[in-house]
Amino acid sequence: MSLFRFSLAAALLALLTTPAAAIPMDTVLLQGLDKITARVSQIKVPVGGTVTFGALQITARACDKHPPEEAPEAAAFLEVVETKPDEKPVLRFSGWMFASSPALSALEHPVYDLIVLDCVNGDGKPADETTPDESTAPADKDEKAPEPAPQ
Repeated sequence: MSLFRFSLAAALLALLTTPAAAIPMDTVLLQGLDKITARVSQIKVPVGGTVTFGALQITARACDKHPPEEAPEAAAFLEVVETKPDEKPVLRFSGWMFASSPALSALEHPVYDLIVLDCVNGDGKPADETTPDESTAPADKDEKAPEPAPQ
């Protein structure tokens, strides 16, 4: 069984590291489950940022998504540290989580479950694309300047 998991992980990693296959995004969208209260929460973690979910400190290091023309896949590199009062913080998970295969690389915790739902940007565009400002965009030579409105 572990050989199968390793093979599947290697295949998914190969898909994500193929040139031009993954688009870096700036926010990880997670689903968190508190098994004690049975509450399900959506959690947004900015890449490079840390959020708290119960006793867990979740830090997103990367979030990549395949372009729309390829097979759907989102993957996030997460570090999860459990902090309890009067105890040293304990690293509970560090690695890639895949949206299409949540059981492949899962957080093993008696109270909390985390799964990756998606990788998104605040503006809905890939992180490496920028929209040029209209004031700096070159003007079309054939385009006429707008006439002033009548008063």
